[in-house]
Amino acid sequence: MATTPVAARLSAFAASPAVAATARRSFTSAAAHTRPRAIARASAGFSRGYSSSSSQKSSSSGFTWTVVGLGAAAAGAYYYQDSLLKAFGGSSSPAALKPLDYQEVYNAVAASLDDVDYDDGSYGPVLVRLAWHASGTYDKATGTGGSNGATMRFAPESAHGANAGLEKARAFLEPIKAKFPKISYADLWTLAGVCAIQEMGGPVVPWRPGRADAESAAACTPDGRLPDAAQGQDHVRDIFYRMGFGDQEIVALVGAHALGRCHTDRSGFDGPWTRSPVTFSNDFFKNLLSERWSQRKWSGPKQFADKTGDLMMLPADLALIKASLDRVFYKYVSAYAKDSDLFFKDFSAAFAKLLELGVPFKEGTQVYTFKASA
Repeated sequence: MATTPVAARLSAFAASPAVAATARRSFTSAAAHTRPRAIARASAGFSRGYSSSSSQKSSSSGFTWTVVGLGAAAAGAYYYQDSLLKAFGGSSSPAALKPLDYQEVYNAVAASLDDVDYDDGSYGPVLVRLAWHASGTYDKATGTGGSNGATMRFAPESAHGANAGLEKARAFLEPIKAKFPKISYADLWTLAGVCAIQEMGGPVVPWRPGRADAESAAACTPDGRLPDAAQGQDHVRDIFYRMGFGDQEIVALVGAHALGRCHTDRSGFDGPWTRSPVTFSNDFFKNLLSERWSQRKWSGPKQFADKTGDLMMLPADLALIKASLDRVFYKYVSAYAKDSDLFFKDFSAAFAKLLELGVPFKEGTQVYTFKASA
C-alpha cells in the first residue's frame, strides 16, 4: 500500500521520545475517561453471568479489566492519532477522510450562486472576476504569478486596486472550503469560475486540479499586472502578451464583459455592459458594434454610454473596435458578434488556458468537464 505524505510524516514524528511520552499521556487520559462507564457496564453484565462461585467472579474480574484495558488503549490510540493528524494539518473528520469529488464541489458552488440580495441576483459574475484576476497576474518571462498560490489571500495583493470588491467572492467561497477542506483555495477559486460560466449559460470549460496554496505574502505579485480599463489597445496587448496570449484570445477573454457590472466603490466605473448581466452570451460584442457610444458626462472616470444611458463601455472596450487603428481586434469582435458558437468555443479554450498559467501540474493530471445543474 502506498504511503501518503501525512502518514510518512506521522511515522517519522512518532519515533521521537517526546511523542512517546505524549502517547502515554493520551493513553492514561483516555483510560481515566473510559474506565468508570466501561466498568459499570462490564460489571453489571458479568455479575449476572458469573455469580455462582468466587473463582468465576475472579475470572470475570480479570476478563473485565482486560476489556477495559483494550478499550482504553483503543481510545488512547484514537486520540493520539487524531492529535497528530491535526498537528500536521490533517483531520480525522469525515469530510477530510472522504476522497475529494470535484463534481460535488462544483454542485455546492452552483447551488449557492443565486442571491436576490446581491447585485443582479447572482454571485456568478464576481466569481468569474475572482478566477480571472487570480490567474491574470502571470508573467511568462519570469514564471511568476498566475492562479497557483491563491496569493490574493494576502496583503498587499488583496488590496490592489484591480481587486477591489473581490473580498465578497472570497468570503462567498469560505463555506464551500469548509465543507471540502481538501481542496486548495487556488483550485477552488478557479473551479468556481468555471462553475459560474457554465451555470450562467456559457460553454463547458475543461478544468484540472493541482494548484497549491502559497504560505505567505512573499509569493504575491506586484501591482499593475492586470488590465487597466482606462487604457487603449497598446496597453491591452502589453498585458495579455505578457501572459502569453494572442490577439484572438485577447478578444475572446474580454467577451466575459457580457457578465456583471462596474461599481463606483470598486473600479470607479458604473453600470453593466449588457441587459442580461447574469447570462453568458455574445451580447457584449453585439452591443459594441450596434450601439452608438458617447462619453458619459459625470464626475467619475471616463466611460461611455449608449443612447439610453443604461449600458456602458470602458475605454479599453472601445479600443477593440477602432478599425482605423486596429483592424485585427475589430475582425474578431465582428466574428464573435455574428457567431455565438464560435465565441463560446474560443472563450472556453482561452479561459481554460488562463486558469492554468504557471501551474506545475503533475504528468497525467485528470482533466474534468463538469455537468451543469438542471
